[in-house]
Amino acid sequence: MTQPYPGLTFEPTQSLTPAAERQALLENPAFGKVLTDHMVTIHHSAEQGWHGARLAARQDFNFAPSTTVLHYGLEIFEGLKAYRQAGGGVALFRPQANARRFAHSARRLAMPPLPEALFVESVKALAHLDQDWIPSTDAASLYLRPFMIATDQTLALKPAGDCLYSVIASPVGPYFQGSGAVSLWVSDNYSRAAPGGTGDAKCGGNYAAAMLAQLEASAQGCDQVVFLDAVERRWVEELGGMNVFFVFDDGSLQTPPLSGTILAGITRDSIIQLARSQGLTVREERYDIGQWQADAQSGRLVEAFACGTAAVVTPIGQVRGNRFDFAIGNGGAGEVTAMLKGALLDIQYGRAEDPFGWRVVI
Repeated sequence: MTQPYPGLTFEPTQSLTPAAERQALLENPAFGKVLTDHMVTIHHSAEQGWHGARLAARQDFNFAPSTTVLHYGLEIFEGLKAYRQAGGGVALFRPQANARRFAHSARRLAMPPLPEALFVESVKALAHLDQDWIPSTDAASLYLRPFMIATDQTLALKPAGDCLYSVIASPVGPYFQGSGAVSLWVSDNYSRAAPGGTGDAKCGGNYAAAMLAQLEASAQGCDQVVFLDAVERRWVEELGGMNVFFVFDDGSLQTPPLSGTILAGITRDSIIQLARSQGLTVREERYDIGQWQADAQSGRLVEAFACGTAAVVTPIGQVRGNRFDFAIGNGGAGEVTAMLKGALLDIQYGRAEDPFGWRVVI
């Protein structure tokens, strides 16, 4: 292999997954279950800063029981994908945006931010080396998971000094199986984030706190939970791991604003830019849950969809809760939702021009 990534030390792997075994694993990969052969690791210490960047065989970690992340949850992560291109080759989608958000999350949790150029270099290097793990089937890709944990060996409650940054990768198909719309359960009992909290950081604690609400949604026969704001319990914020959009009968779109309690989704931002480039009006404004029901029942609201790196663009067909029960449009994917999803996927897979400069070829 050539060495196009000078910031990383590449250590050749002697034992790789045999091609036939790899192909069998790629036939129908469950989301996040199968990992590729390699990983990136970079260390940080107060004395040396970031150092020891390696691209090597994937291996397990070995930590002392006093390691800080195990006790205080000092951990952040990202998610992005590498796609096989229609004309050949492989491209990442907006890794620079992930790098900026990763640095923001680090600062919010008092962790040392990784230089954005090194973040991009690390995900490009792993995707380049393990590109044979990208499935060739429709709607498949290589999901990259950069993450950072605090590795200080102490029970003292203090900001992170020693950290480990790593990137692993997993071949994936669609997050939601089938092409149908998802159903949502409105959580009355739990909040995802509060003003001044970590809602706009991509940290594990946010997702851990959402698990019980998701279990409640599943028990009610719904696919996902939708969270309301923590103060007034009326404003729609986001799903357990996805942003949400609303489409009205005049063709305009609305999505909750980035007020500090909502994750600044990269797919969310891409949808806003795509929609505006198509001449559609997009408002970033609060939306009352009661108004959502009224608009759906009157026909003013004709579509709604969730979006994220894993889910891409997923139509919402029904919303239920202790106080709510309503369908959206015809209960399936609407015209605008389908158009935006198609336009986004065409750019990601290299089937269309990329006027935004989002694709990064590796």
